[in-house]
Amino acid sequence: MQAATIRPPIRDTHWRTRDIVVTAVIGVAFGVFFLLANVLWQGLAALGPFQNVFYAIWLLPAIVAPLIIRKPGAAFFAEVVAAGLSALLGSIWGVDTLMSGIMQGAAAEAVFALTRYRSYGAVTLGAAGLAAALAAFVHDWYFYYSALAPDVLLVMAVLMALSGALLLPALAIALVRALRTTGVLDGFPT
Repeated sequence: MQAATIRPPIRDTHWRTRDIVVTAVIGVAFGVFFLLANVLWQGLAALGPFQNVFYAIWLLPAIVAPLIIRKPGAAFFAEVVAAGLSALLGSIWGVDTLMSGIMQGAAAEAVFALTRYRSYGAVTLGAAGLAAALAAFVHDWYFYYSALAPDVLLVMAVLMALSGALLLPALAIALVRALRTTGVLDGFPT
């Protein structure tokens, strides 16, 4: 007698209209939020490289959307919508905001893809946040900070990594939990 193989259920990876709408709304909401974040970021400039502790605010769409939608492409879609709208609304970084969003969203998306879109726990969210933060660091280093001293770059990289791996998942989980208590996420996976 052969033992039965138990496989985890296959997740529905097909996008419904409401998945598209909710992901777009998440992107738009964060795109508008980024206008406020721009002001906050400029206010933190006095901290020098230590302002990067707060880098997670730019990465939230790439973690919040997949945590809610749980479909392939959610991280990338939400981050690109947020970055694109931010650029259109007058981001201090202009059109380059979109390139940064593409890199951040793709990096987070890659982590969810590695789990075959089956894991949305704190470890996976931390890994996705770390990947997005590292992509952001590479982008920012190349376009803005290549002339900085190596020790300053190291501090920035470490702080961005910690922000992405620790602060970002905590913020995303808290936000999604708060949304779930209102009932607006009824019908989405928990």
